[in-house]
Amino acid sequence: MFMFKKLTPEDELPMELLLLADPSEAMIASYIGRGECWTLSENEESVLGVYVLIPTRPGTLELVNVAVLEERHGQGLGKRLVQHAIGRAQELEALTLEIGTGNSGIGQLGLYQKCGFRIVGVDRDFFVRHYDEPIVENGIPCVDMVRMAMDLHDNRPHEAHSAK
Repeated sequence: MFMFKKLTPEDELPMELLLLADPSEAMIASYIGRGECWTLSENEESVLGVYVLIPTRPGTLELVNVAVLEERHGQGLGKRLVQHAIGRAQELEALTLEIGTGNSGIGQLGLYQKCGFRIVGVDRDFFVRHYDEPIVENGIPCVDMVRMAMDLHDNRPHEAHSAK
């Protein structure tokens, strides 16, 4: 059985997992204390996935880090994490949920759109400006952040947005 846990300041952060989605400990440190960090485990065993949800503006939350253990990719855990984050944003009465991902994150771009996110813009050269080391994913230089958003106030269940 899968279980979600909201981490407290006393809990140890799953840094290895967080670094899978964001390769900069300095960037993670800049946002981790501003929101909620949730972990996903199976049968109370080791942590399989993590996400971080932070407030950005009134009525808006951003999903800033979504990561799954590499050996557990392709098992629907990323979708579980995103759907849990959507539900949590609705519980917090957010009107909009945002997420940004690299232009080279082909799997992530597909996942987020299947979960109901829509592309709203591109932050050109984001990763060039904010990261010292070049990032390459799927053989593609990661330079731009693709900004996506979901309107939560229409009250449609997020499954209705997603393709199977």
